Amino acid sequence: MRVDLFDFDLPQDLIALRPAQPRDAARLLLLDGDATADRSVRDLPDILRAGDCLVFNDTRVIPAQLEGRRGEARIGATLHKREGLRDWRAFVRNAKRLKDGDRIDFGQDVSALAVSRGADGSVLLHFEGEEPVEVLLERAGTMPLPPYIAAKRGIDERDAEDYQTMFAAEKGAVAAPTAALHFTPDLLARLEAAGIVHETLTLHVGAGTFLPMKVDDTDDHQMHAEWGRIDAACADRLNAVRANGGRVIAVGTTSLRLLESATGDDGIIRSFENDTSIFITPGYRFKAIDGLMTNFHLPKSTLFMLVSAIMGRERMQAAYAHAIAGRYRFYSYGDSSLLLPPACRHSCT
Repeated sequence: MRVDLFDFDLPQDLIALRPAQPRDAARLLLLDGDATADRSVRDLPDILRAGDCLVFNDTRVIPAQLEGRRGEARIGATLHKREGLRDWRAFVRNAKRLKDGDRIDFGQDVSALAVSRGADGSVLLHFEGEEPVEVLLERAGTMPLPPYIAAKRGIDERDAEDYQTMFAAEKGAVAAPTAALHFTPDLLARLEAAGIVHETLTLHVGAGTFLPMKVDDTDDHQMHAEWGRIDAACADRLNAVRANGGRVIAVGTTSLRLLESATGDDGIIRSFENDTSIFITPGYRFKAIDGLMTNFHLPKSTLFMLVSAIMGRERMQAAYAHAIAGRYRFYSYGDSSLLLPPACRHSCT
């Protein structure tokens, strides 16, 4: 499928540089079958049904952005995926100045060796010393804001809180599962009072989520692997939700991708603890989810392809045109959408 089929024009001033305050004050574009409505995230208890289940990603963003030097050369590194106790795969700025075995000084008594280069251009970094890498990152790293935000303003202390969800518990992500940024304890309590339950799983979001597609056809694209886990008890509860007539609604594309990776062709969600590199495009038959809550995504991105797989490409192009005309706020700190496809489980095209 041609990548340019998923293109659209986005005014740059619609890119949100700060989240809504309070978080659940964000707008929500509701796509319910063929119907479209402008709502608010605060309306979720009235939109969803008793017995539905929202599934959140409880990963916690680590300070994975590092700035350092190799001699006189300035080196920037965005950690992507852990590959050992002291080893991280990273996307490196100015990587041409690095050779295998070079030492990068990140300041604050934090340094790493460039071990090897991957086929995708990433660099495997081995952090030196005895202190846990998590301690080193807290000392020398900063919050890895998406490049489309970081290019417009500097990272500040507010981001350390703004770029974590209320569910953040399991350290390891280098990007936030941003759909859940809209939730507050008050909203969660109102959902529970309405009979809407929730579950959590873990998928450590990698820096690959920010990378643009460099191919012209989706068949030529290779997704970066990310590690995820769903425990058996959670899987059993999710299966029970659907058996009792409730809907499983993923909050964020990361939750959706992990749920689909853990579900067989029989529609049964099973425990999962592994890497996933699932790539969902129109024509995919969903097995685990009945809906998705997600922010607004980049043109020609894998995530816009994913939402097009749920609702149909023409439907999503029209929905995004509506959002742009209505000046919805886009991307990580932006507004939200709730996608509820027709009840049938066939794929959309």
